[in-house]
Amino acid sequence: MPEGANLHRNVIFRDGKAKADTIVPFSNYDSQDPEDLWKFLQAYEAKTGGKLLAIAHNGNLSDGLMFDDVTLSGEPLTRDYAERRSRWEPLYEVTQIKGDGETLPALSPKDEFADYYTWEPASFSAKATTPEMLPKEYAREALKRGLAFEERLGVNPFKFGLIGSTDAHTSIPAIEESNFFGKISAAEPSGNPLRYEEIVNGRENPDPEVKTRLYQSMAGGLTAIWARENTREALWDAMARKEAFATTGTRIRVRVFAGWDLAAADLDRSDFAVYAYEHGVPMGGDLADAPRGKAPTLLIRAVRDPDGANLDRVQIIKGWLDASGETHERIYDVACADGRGVKARRCDRAVGDTVNVEAATFSNSIGDPYLAAAWTDPDFDAEQRAFYYVRVLEIPTPTWLAFDKKYFKVDLPADAQMKSQERAYTSPIWYTPKS
Repeated sequence: MPEGANLHRNVIFRDGKAKADTIVPFSNYDSQDPEDLWKFLQAYEAKTGGKLLAIAHNGNLSDGLMFDDVTLSGEPLTRDYAERRSRWEPLYEVTQIKGDGETLPALSPKDEFADYYTWEPASFSAKATTPEMLPKEYAREALKRGLAFEERLGVNPFKFGLIGSTDAHTSIPAIEESNFFGKISAAEPSGNPLRYEEIVNGRENPDPEVKTRLYQSMAGGLTAIWARENTREALWDAMARKEAFATTGTRIRVRVFAGWDLAAADLDRSDFAVYAYEHGVPMGGDLADAPRGKAPTLLIRAVRDPDGANLDRVQIIKGWLDASGETHERIYDVACADGRGVKARRCDRAVGDTVNVEAATFSNSIGDPYLAAAWTDPDFDAEQRAFYYVRVLEIPTPTWLAFDKKYFKVDLPADAQMKSQERAYTSPIWYTPKS
């Protein structure tokens, strides 16, 4: 945490206790530079024959350092740096208790769902976040900037999949809005004002507008992994190949494949996954060298949390690099619940809202339990680097604050978020043109 900027990493072992016990964990007392952590990981693998990967915490509290244009020591990014970062950090934590890190309105002004638990201006340091920091703190912008770095360096330093997690400090994985145990033990369920008013960052900054309090927290995120076995090794392998996705705590299931010869009819195949693996790539995968006259087709299937809310829509977020070196993004709604159509790349109307804040209830009388889509990029340019990831939105539901208000009879700040549309983010699929 250099000067309070959050650059925490979690280190994940493919191996068990026997190999892990041969080393002393690397910590902030050894170095604050992630490049030194990568050297440590490399030394472990050389010593034990084991395997490791690191996952960076949310960058929205990093003071612009998470996806900076230079290394922590101030050197320009090089091909070697890009190779090491993409090797050791295949995943990134896009959402967690301390706010959502996909994007925000300042970076994605045409994204009506961008302002989801935005912690800005926020940092653990005495600094306030500046506009110059923002592109270096959020996942979507980093994925776009990674395309530009790849064009220049030959390797993408920000080629990561997406996961979510709690970052709770209680050892209680209570991420359900109706069962949120708080980030810290002092903020466990009760009407105690500490549960809501405790300052979690911006303590050192004299500006009261910079401070973030616990009531502005999410209930936490989850990591979902597509693996063939429920073993440490299989789960680790899936994480390393980026076949993982993030949710904001809901247990949505979402799967996406992309390929040159996939079609809408393939969505209903009994061997859907087998066929899609054989004829395309899953989330976290790569397409290259488009066949003449073809554009990638994405197949998406999404199922609601069995104990949760119906789905509102499925979206594809595309980022690309144009011939002049500028990056762009575009959002396509590709499946809309309740029989809604798509107009100008968006569902033609909102899904509705059944939330009763006072009762902390909602109804699955709107939305769909299952959505699927086959989408072929209508704006594809075979000469442009690009990525695609899927965002799935639920219908509106009560937040943990609505449940607290009902059960503890507490008065909450006027800006307390009493309902939200939980969501899932898949790891991207990248397209690279012929060199």
